[in-house]
Amino acid sequence: MELTSLRYFREIARAGHMTRAADTLGVTQPALSAMLKKLEREVGAPLLHRTGRGVETTDAGRIFLIHAEEALRAADAAVQGVREVVGLERGSIRVGGGATATTYLLPPVVSAVRKKHPGLRFYIREAGSAAVAAAVASGELDLGIVTLPVAGAAAESLVRVPLVTDELRLIVPPGHRMERSGKRTKPEPATFRWKDLEGQSLVAFEAGTAVRGMIDRAAANAGVTLDVVMELRSIESIKHMVAAGIGVGFVSRFAIGDLEGLTVREGRLTRHLAIVRRRERGPSSAAVEFEEALLRSISRLTGRPL
Repeated sequence: MELTSLRYFREIARAGHMTRAADTLGVTQPALSAMLKKLEREVGAPLLHRTGRGVETTDAGRIFLIHAEEALRAADAAVQGVREVVGLERGSIRVGGGATATTYLLPPVVSAVRKKHPGLRFYIREAGSAAVAAAVASGELDLGIVTLPVAGAAAESLVRVPLVTDELRLIVPPGHRMERSGKRTKPEPATFRWKDLEGQSLVAFEAGTAVRGMIDRAAANAGVTLDVVMELRSIESIKHMVAAGIGVGFVSRFAIGDLEGLTVREGRLTRHLAIVRRRERGPSSAAVEFEEALLRSISRLTGRPL
């Protein structure tokens, strides 16, 4: 007995009419009638009887339909299971994030997932949080790592999975006076006040990014006007420019050692990172695997349980 016969019988029972069922299935009515006769010969009993309005299942037909639907559900589940395995063996995963995510958080995750599923292919896009959220919402990306909150039209269509709290710390050139004067309470990093940035050249992230907006707002709330002399997208570029004496700069704590950099004395400059994915479409098996690996990696990195 073929699955196609079961699917055809199910559609006839649902439609209650041979012609409508044939139209839905895209077959001719004579072909559908021939299939039904063959099926009835196989089971040894009439499955349908005609009425003035179409057809109805017989007692035998109703029992057969229950088992046919169970068989079809099992077959569909089997096919889906195979597709998921194939998806992990030869599928792809598209992930977006800002500079911190793509440079420091994602590499060990990609490495771990590739070791387990070497057939997977990865597409990693570095962009600001707003662009990443929009790309996930449109289906261009499977997952994104963004700074909360998510704003704009994409917000309602995304599921947010809290990932980690990040701190932005100030880095200064070697021998800089702020490095020498920064107060340190072991085992905490040294601190600075916003007023210490007055007159300081700042190597900053690009305007319009979530991180740059946080820094600008915090400085403005403290009554400090920042002197931005250079804007960059790459954290490593900011670190190199600061090391060359161009100015001071803010970077993620993940880009430096645990006790490196200066933290804001008036209140740490923190942001909440989250994984985002589309709400109305279930993630692929590859995306699920990647998300779980990312959460495990962050748990190990921060020493906090999942």
